[in-house]
Amino acid sequence: MLGLGAGGGAAKSPIKPSFVSYLTPEEIDVRDKEQAEKVDDVLLLPGEMLLCEANNVFKCSQEEGSQRGVCGRLLCTNFKITFLCEEMPDDNTPEFRNKIVGENDITLQCVDQIYGVFDDKKKVLVSGLILKKYPEKLIICCKDFRVFHFCLTYTKEEELKRIVSGIIHHTLSPKLLKRLFLFSYTQAAPCYIAATTRDDTLMFDTLKDWKLELERTKGNLGYKVLSVNGEYRLSKRLPPYFVVPISLQEESVSKFQGRGIPIWCWSSQHGTALCKMSSLPKEVDDNTIQDQKAFLSSVEQTLHRPPYEEVRIEDLSISLPSLSEVQAAYTRFKQLFLIENSTDFWDTDSKWFSLLDTSNWLEIVRQCLKKAIEVIDYLESQKINVVLKEDTASDFCSVIASLVQIMMDSYYRTRAGFQSLIQKEWVMGGHRFLERCNHLRSNKNEAPVFLLFLDCVWQLVQQYPLAFEFSETYLTVLSDCINIPIFSTFFFNSQHQRDTHKWIEDGPGKQKEALSFYTAWNWSVQFELKALSFLNNPLYVVEKSKQDKSRKGTRSKHQRQLSLPLTQSKGSNKKGFFREETGPFIRSLLGKRISKLISASDEVPSNYKVFYENWHRKPIDFHGLILPHIEGPEIRIWAQRHLRWIPEAQVLGGGNVAAMQKVLELMDEIQSLKRKVKERPTANLPTLKENDIDGRRKKSVRRSSLFPFALLHITSFRPSISTTTWRSWEAEDELVNRDDEYVELGSI
Repeated sequence: MLGLGAGGGAAKSPIKPSFVSYLTPEEIDVRDKEQAEKVDDVLLLPGEMLLCEANNVFKCSQEEGSQRGVCGRLLCTNFKITFLCEEMPDDNTPEFRNKIVGENDITLQCVDQIYGVFDDKKKVLVSGLILKKYPEKLIICCKDFRVFHFCLTYTKEEELKRIVSGIIHHTLSPKLLKRLFLFSYTQAAPCYIAATTRDDTLMFDTLKDWKLELERTKGNLGYKVLSVNGEYRLSKRLPPYFVVPISLQEESVSKFQGRGIPIWCWSSQHGTALCKMSSLPKEVDDNTIQDQKAFLSSVEQTLHRPPYEEVRIEDLSISLPSLSEVQAAYTRFKQLFLIENSTDFWDTDSKWFSLLDTSNWLEIVRQCLKKAIEVIDYLESQKINVVLKEDTASDFCSVIASLVQIMMDSYYRTRAGFQSLIQKEWVMGGHRFLERCNHLRSNKNEAPVFLLFLDCVWQLVQQYPLAFEFSETYLTVLSDCINIPIFSTFFFNSQHQRDTHKWIEDGPGKQKEALSFYTAWNWSVQFELKALSFLNNPLYVVEKSKQDKSRKGTRSKHQRQLSLPLTQSKGSNKKGFFREETGPFIRSLLGKRISKLISASDEVPSNYKVFYENWHRKPIDFHGLILPHIEGPEIRIWAQRHLRWIPEAQVLGGGNVAAMQKVLELMDEIQSLKRKVKERPTANLPTLKENDIDGRRKKSVRRSSLFPFALLHITSFRPSISTTTWRSWEAEDELVNRDDEYVELGSI
């Protein structure tokens, strides 16, 4: 597919064969389909190669004991595993369709686990395993919670060996970075300059972007942009440009390669700032320790200057779980949604909530939201600068810093602002996407930190939908982009790694040329313009207009009462404000066990509970500060992402989707009535399109609660429940004796 290069513009040095188009995305999509390579009637993306295939493969239904399914071809390319059905394609095109990854496509990075069925016994298949006997069925579990069953009983033996060995090797074996499809696609895909309006997403790869952010937040009053890391002379971990306090000397920044210094994230309207800081190396000799103490003392003087400025160090390695705990919790959590058949779904129904509780995933989500509220309390209520501290300052520092900015700054609740935030705190912040997402199958340091962040954002979106310009569908699609290797956004550990690997040789002895990677923010690469509307929140502009009017007049007195959290979370061991004789940076150097013993009686308790309760008693300003509910029942399952492929979990004509559709229908009717009243004096009154409204209302009733992702078939339910209004009045005995109804959600 085609898309914009990194930064939303055209490539500086197009890779041969070069192609620049000034067409609209719709015209580009048509030409892209014509240019895509075809191998035996298989449509491939630019740079995609067919590696192996098998015929007479049966894709089984997930209904237990059912012989339902379709026959077709199973293929493996250097980009994806795909199943081509031999039956005639359905003419009903879904409203929301991805142009790159279809319903039967699995990118190689999206494969989580593969099982083989040998004589009705399931066995985990791993890389390097020598098979004496090949399975009669493959079960592929995906990272987006899809589960595919492929029966190979009728496949020829040679094709069976090739497809099984090929899939295992290309999905589970460790690989080199430049072997990712990202590089093949970027070299082969033509570049274009779209004729549409340029996206306002800041990439933070230039000095100008950082200065714009400083000016927008008024952070330029106390902070400055440094370019000391140009060409990565200082550190390979830091980006070429970053922001530090004005009083901090460049020599101090260079001494320990950027470690141990406060790096600016954001400034509030009160002038307080949020910073992050990585730890200094721990395994050092005594002389180096003395140098570190002197260095930290000098850095402390730039921030902690009572009574003018106060600073608090939040050591996230103490107050939040470790990465291994996050990974273990997510491993338990995802097993609840990798449902292989309907029987497994109903068998776990009675113990589902207990399994959810023991996974501890939602508790970790709650802890992150709680920590963000504590940081906001210091910034907003107590007017104190906060420095988030972590070993690399690129995991939980990115999570908490991003959540704080989303809650306090309404700009980051717009689509362009949210994308700019991810670029600033995650991409340029050096989050190790390759390692944390395990894209290279090294199985080292894997932890779904970015997915944890998106889950926290979803909690905010579902509690305050009117405050966000983007929808929950946007977040769900963004979580899928992590495993689509045509965008560079989530496939590097640092900006240095991205810049180093973008250079290629056009041939022996020829000059190197730079690749222009595509970014996840080029949404037209994946979706048509009609489908892009699902990424926007239609009520956001309405609410913004309402808030603008309310600021001019008297605000409504809407009082809300909240209870304290139902589950007591462990308190932070970090001390409060730092005493003059022992600075925060030096104390952080002493280690966890020693720091707990120093000035324990001098700890200033956090007032976040008072701050939290007081805020929830005030009227809501959806374009001001928002704080989430963090009581146990308020932290919920991200159903649209986690349950979207389970037919039994879908509610026909119900859920948030149905409620939203009703609101949109009312808005349509109101707009139509306004036009009718406005045009009443004219001779020819336009007729109100009642048929269109009625058709839209009927269509919304038949939509699933997990729309627009509910594309599977509901074959049966247990127990049998009527899903139509008129049948709900039937006699009870007739309801019990009637066969389960068959509903195809894809045609809704």
